[in-house]
Amino acid sequence: MISLTHSLQISSFPIKSPISNTNCAAHRSGGRVFLRRTNGNKCRYKGKCFAAEQPQPQPEVSQQKSKRPRKKTPEIDKKDAVDPVGFLTKHEINNKAFNHFLRERYKALKDLKEELSNRHYEVQDLASGYEILGMHRNVQHRVDFMDWAPGARYCALVGDFNRWSPTENSAREGNLGHDDYGYWFIILEDKLREGEEPDQVYFQQYNYVDEYDKGDSGVTVEEIFKKANDEYWEPGEDRFTKSPYELASKLYEQIFGPNGPQTEEEMEEILDPQTRYNEWREKHKDDPPSNLPPCDVIIDDGTEHEEFDVVTDPAWKAKFKAKKAPIAYWLETRKGRKAWLEKYLPGIPHGSKYRVYFNTPMGPLERVPAWATYVIPEADGNQSFAVHWEPTPEITHKWRHKHPPKPKSLRIYECHVGISGMDSRVATFNEFTDNVLAHVKKAGYNAIQLFGIVEHKDYFTAGYRVTNFFAVSSRFGTPEDFKRLVDEAHGLGLLVFLDIVHSYAAPDEMVGLSSFDGSNDCYFHSGKRGQHKFWGTRMFKYEDHEVLHFLLSNLNWWITEYQVDGFYFHSLPSMMYTHNGFATFTGDVEEYCNQYVDKDALLYLIFANEMLHFLHPNIITIAEDDFANQLLKVDWDLITTLISLRQSCGCRSLRMFRNMSGA
Repeated sequence: MISLTHSLQISSFPIKSPISNTNCAAHRSGGRVFLRRTNGNKCRYKGKCFAAEQPQPQPEVSQQKSKRPRKKTPEIDKKDAVDPVGFLTKHEINNKAFNHFLRERYKALKDLKEELSNRHYEVQDLASGYEILGMHRNVQHRVDFMDWAPGARYCALVGDFNRWSPTENSAREGNLGHDDYGYWFIILEDKLREGEEPDQVYFQQYNYVDEYDKGDSGVTVEEIFKKANDEYWEPGEDRFTKSPYELASKLYEQIFGPNGPQTEEEMEEILDPQTRYNEWREKHKDDPPSNLPPCDVIIDDGTEHEEFDVVTDPAWKAKFKAKKAPIAYWLETRKGRKAWLEKYLPGIPHGSKYRVYFNTPMGPLERVPAWATYVIPEADGNQSFAVHWEPTPEITHKWRHKHPPKPKSLRIYECHVGISGMDSRVATFNEFTDNVLAHVKKAGYNAIQLFGIVEHKDYFTAGYRVTNFFAVSSRFGTPEDFKRLVDEAHGLGLLVFLDIVHSYAAPDEMVGLSSFDGSNDCYFHSGKRGQHKFWGTRMFKYEDHEVLHFLLSNLNWWITEYQVDGFYFHSLPSMMYTHNGFATFTGDVEEYCNQYVDKDALLYLIFANEMLHFLHPNIITIAEDDFANQLLKVDWDLITTLISLRQSCGCRSLRMFRNMSGA
């Protein structure tokens, strides 16, 4: 087990370095650059090493001064400098194939970041898919649903709210319902109650949970708009807002007179702009001060202009820029939850059962949405379904405690909620919160590691065959119950780590991601590579940008929604090798950089680790090496600190069900 803290960064050794005054000569051998003093003394030089950028052929540096002037190279910080010759050998990496593998991997990481940056403006956008995908309450009295199914031809929502009709709530045709990337968008409008009139403002917004009591004061929209006009605008500033055609009519009258021409033939020759402006300036030179913007035109600078430069008074310009947009008045037009419930019936009420319906080349399919946050897998032998979770403000959990500070040394208690009770039944989140947390704290631990939290269909797998990556297991309670568990743990000073399984997924089709849109390669590889050789689970297609979007958003979701403090990445060899880590390792380092290494999976792990520490600097990430191979000992030591949870951290392991899971 190791802690992922920083990603590997190897940079290129600058050949053009300030060594002209050190009596050093440089030569190449085996892809390296060697420095030597010509007077026999040792040459001490440190430079920054980039393995991804292949050094271009350079002429040898001789003692003779070149006639061409040299550019002064900036000083390199000795603290961050790396010896370019001994960088790899210092870490006992002297295998040529593995050295080349590291360089190629770093170059591929840079290419991946560049590709993702072309589509996503920043990292936050890449890791925040949960904000728009799945089911979300929109402030404009509706619910929006979005999911990714590139292989589907038709998409609709079915559930008890529409009598499981595949035609009542479907995606629109065209770009508003289906884009080129395979995303489907469905709007569920709230229904007006009998006798109620539609909102006067087309884009009327409501507060549902956050600040739900605001907007129920009875003040009308007209009164708020009048208040904005009276308070926001200074006298005269709203003149053209109230009379939008005044400016056009005045301009027409100035050019053509009060009884101007009605046809093109009646028009006289129009003077050039400079002459007209001079006439207007002379005519209005004695006008009294006005609240209109004090503008002037630069025309007397001795040059010809096709477009004249308009200048304003600096004081007025600064005042104009300092004026804030009237957003506060617009937010004041939002009505509260009480007003919404009096006027509308929810299009999909809280607790409604639903699935997504696809028409695919394989025929019609019903699936549990991939971004569902609460799922009931095969309840009472029936087909699985998602539950729309939109609790009222009274039962929504309010966070009371902040994240505990990161301890100098971790003592982690690994536990499973379902087997934490004394009775022969599945324990719940509330029972774990009330009965176990205090015991863990009293025993001297400062962190808990929970496995089996993410929704899974088969309980015997102890939660390692995940079916729904954004949902807590409904066997243990509701999302609000799990939030209470995390909150109470933080109140006791305990960090909460989540055992996350991104190395594979459950093969279930009715409730999981397998054949989600009718195709075999939506989230996973097709053919044999898409199946785990021994467990039958599905293997993610890490090179696909939509899959990366899904997995990275999943990590950020658990931190943002449930305030977890870190992740324990389960069974990494299953994803790092195409043989899923079950090959015989002889100890030869080339076994960890050959054709059986899944480079895309490694890039995902590095990028995910960088993303997590960028968005959440205090996050703790841990990698699990089930097979204790030498790759993690050699390779990951460059980017992580080795942590032994069982020996160094005093971890109490509850793995009695892990062998049963086959994972």
